[in-house]
Amino acid sequence: MTNKISILTVFLMVLGTSIFAQKEDPILFTVEDTPVRVSEFKYIYDKTNGEEADYSKASLEEYLDLYEKFKLKVQKARDMKLDTIPSLQQELAGYRQQLADSYLLDREVVDKLVEEAYNRKKQDADISHIMVAVAPNAASSAEKAAMEKIRAVQSQLTKGEQTFEQLAKEYSDDSSSKGNGGRVGYITAILPNGFYALETAAYDLEVGKVSDVVRSDFGYHLVKLNDRRPARGEMEVAHILIRKDKDGTNAERAKAQAMKIYQQLQDGANFEDLAKQISEDKLTKGKGGYLGLFGVNKYEDSFEDAAFALAKDGDISKPVETVAGFHIIKRISKRGVQPFKDMKGRLEQKIRQDGRFELAKQSMVERIKQENNFTQTASVLNSFKDTLNSDFLTFKWRVSEKKPKSILFNLGSDYRATLGDFMDFAQKAARKRISEGRSGKTPQEVADELYQDFINAQVLKYEEQQLEEKYPDFKSLMREYEEGILLFEATKMLVWDKASQDTTG
Repeated sequence: MTNKISILTVFLMVLGTSIFAQKEDPILFTVEDTPVRVSEFKYIYDKTNGEEADYSKASLEEYLDLYEKFKLKVQKARDMKLDTIPSLQQELAGYRQQLADSYLLDREVVDKLVEEAYNRKKQDADISHIMVAVAPNAASSAEKAAMEKIRAVQSQLTKGEQTFEQLAKEYSDDSSSKGNGGRVGYITAILPNGFYALETAAYDLEVGKVSDVVRSDFGYHLVKLNDRRPARGEMEVAHILIRKDKDGTNAERAKAQAMKIYQQLQDGANFEDLAKQISEDKLTKGKGGYLGLFGVNKYEDSFEDAAFALAKDGDISKPVETVAGFHIIKRISKRGVQPFKDMKGRLEQKIRQDGRFELAKQSMVERIKQENNFTQTASVLNSFKDTLNSDFLTFKWRVSEKKPKSILFNLGSDYRATLGDFMDFAQKAARKRISEGRSGKTPQEVADELYQDFINAQVLKYEEQQLEEKYPDFKSLMREYEEGILLFEATKMLVWDKASQDTTG
């Protein structure tokens, strides 16, 4: 049996009138004492009808009738106890795990990083830096020495003993920029993997300010923001190059030849034909001078500035001088920052392959720990580590059947992780135990790494259990899938199977 309130009331509710604005979520109808609330109906109505969800009285009445029948069929499946079948429960649990894994990371990590990257891509940042080189996995002594050096440079800068540019020329290990006082030039997000902290410094700084020390895969940096401008985007070009000698002795002659070619183009000569005949860039002349798309800081400033100064497709620049020689540039197309919906997929793919993803994931874990009063008992872990020997770094190490119940850490009001839980986790992580042991780490060091992995896994698992409460959309997706499974199974048993067995039917 169903009980329902009038469709006119529903119509008022979904249009956001004062009734729907109430804090309560009114019950639309019930099926065997199970309430179906207005928010549930509105969610499924919007999702099913898409752009055709016009909230007309006729549309609402039609869909309400369909949804009532759907709910009655689901209730029939529950009456048949289909929701107690282990195989269906396992299918639902498997779906929930898959959905939870992606949903939590997408909402808490990926979506935020994509939005951040997109906002950064709207601007180019002109930076300088001072770098003290040190490898990503350097020994602690090398890390300490590098940090001491960069801090000493920072101290000199703070005292005003030398300018940033002077210190860069004297101390920076970046040979490509130190001669320019550390100036890198304009950059744009997303920087290569391993440079997220440097990118963040560049986009968070005020113009003229210097960052605190940041770490990249190349070493420690002090970053100075020189300027910021609207993003140039990317330019697709072709060029004709007349080279200079390395000593520059033929510069005037090369310039004169380039000017002659430019005049021919102004008189109507075909750019691609001239490029194939005259250009001294062997890599592009066979393609009519085609260079393809490029963004900021790929070529010399003079070349980049001239290319982006071209106002429309087909425009040709006057000869532009670089270290290589004189270029005549033809604009083929320009690509600015695309709408978010068009870039979202590409940005998401990049971010999932970038180190910033793991950093943000760890930051999320720390936030969850803090919000849920994470506490741990260090003595329990230390006592366990004291028992470890070289067997821990082999397949021979096993957990005894009688697992310790000592509490390792607490999370929230009701979650307890025991030493036995961690030992199970460590046993399953045999591949990591062995590979880390082969790298020269002690059993205790490997145990510490595994313990951090264990904490991260358990914290994420704990948060996943709260998804229905925190995210109504997740709760709705799970309800849809559960009811879909039940309806499919009931229809199979009561309709399709019977039809295949009953020739008259």
